[in-house]
Amino acid sequence: RMARAILAERDYPVHDAKRCVAELMRRLRSDESFPHEIGLFLGYPAEDVHGFIVNKAKRAKCVGAWKVYGDETAAQRKFDLYRKCTRAYKRNRSLDRLVVGDRSQQMTCQGA
Repeated sequence: RMARAILAERDYPVHDAKRCVAELMRRLRSDESFPHEIGLFLGYPAEDVHGFIVNKAKRAKCVGAWKVYGDETAAQRKFDLYRKCTRAYKRNRSLDRLVVGDRSQQMTCQGA
C-alpha cells in the first residue's frame, strides 16, 4: 500500500506495472532530479524509501545496501543475507549455483 501511495504521489500510473517501469526509465533518462522512488523498484522497503525522501537522505537509523528509516532489525538481516550471497557468488562465480528463494517469508542464499 505504501509503495503504491509513494508512486501515486509522484504521478506514476500505479494501475499498470509495465507503465510504471516505463515511467521510471523516462525519469532516469531526463534531466529532472533523480527519482529516489527507484528504491521501490529495487525491492527496498517502502518505509525506508519514504523516510529517505522525507528526510532528504539524512537521519537514517543505519546504512547498508540502502538507508534504513524503518525496521532496522529486518534490514540488518537482509544486509547480512546480501553479504552472504555476495561471498557465495565470489566463491562460485556462477549465477546458476546461486539460488535465492523464499522459505516462509525468509530469503535464503544457497551455496554460501
